Amino acid sequence: MTLLKLGLLLFALLFLLPLGISAVCYQLGGPGADWRGADRSSAGLLPRAAENPGATVRIFAARTVRWRGIFAVHCWIVVKPEGAADYTRYDYTAWGEPIRVNGFAPDGRWFGRVPDVIFAADGPAAAALIPRMQAAVASYALHNQGDYRAWPGPNSNTFVATVLAAVPEVPVVLPPTAIGKDYPYDGRWVRRTPSGTGFTFTLGGYAGLTVGWVEGLEVNVLCAVVGFDLRQPALKLPGLGRLGLLGSRGWSGSAPQPQVVLHSLLSSRKPS
Repeated sequence: MTLLKLGLLLFALLFLLPLGISAVCYQLGGPGADWRGADRSSAGLLPRAAENPGATVRIFAARTVRWRGIFAVHCWIVVKPEGAADYTRYDYTAWGEPIRVNGFAPDGRWFGRVPDVIFAADGPAAAALIPRMQAAVASYALHNQGDYRAWPGPNSNTFVATVLAAVPEVPVVLPPTAIGKDYPYDGRWVRRTPSGTGFTFTLGGYAGLTVGWVEGLEVNVLCAVVGFDLRQPALKLPGLGRLGLLGSRGWSGSAPQPQVVLHSLLSSRKPS
């Protein structure tokens, strides 16, 4: 077998096949309600702020609207400083001012899709993160109308990845379906990974390579990501997400304990 044929075979197995499976699952599950009438109410993933006096940080991800949900998720950030009366939700969207504050319920369904919790911190651990995360939001350079681009970025996942870079001690990685997370928001095509444990090389977000202890190995081809994680063994596939070990989403300021799960953001469940 020639190198060209081998390369085409690997591309079909690692990129096209997972996307095809994701498309079939999407079709079997139904496209969901029209975005105008889709449910955006609370999914019940957070306690009422009045009943939760401590500090809170959450990062959520849910499948995007309509056919784009075959291969992409939308991520957002929720914070609540200790004693605050309400949660504050930060999104980066295509309409209006890109950085949208409290435009939706903190743990709301994303146009009918129940989000997954990507990261959770509470109490003192959350309190230590919130000032730096809010400072990163306030200083985000791509905040003007017209800055948003769904592909290859900057989009919602670029925004969340930028904020995560401000708290490199947090051992969290956005899912491979977070299209735009590798976009060079700072203009640098070579930079440290958000965790600070490796490096990312990107060709304007269209293609690239990431190597890091927390991030693992990721190959980006037209924003479709294939890779694997050695720290918590898992395979990363476009459309299907992460399959394998997943560290506990809760964080207390120390290293998370891995648990065996089959994790794929294919679910991003519909409302029950």
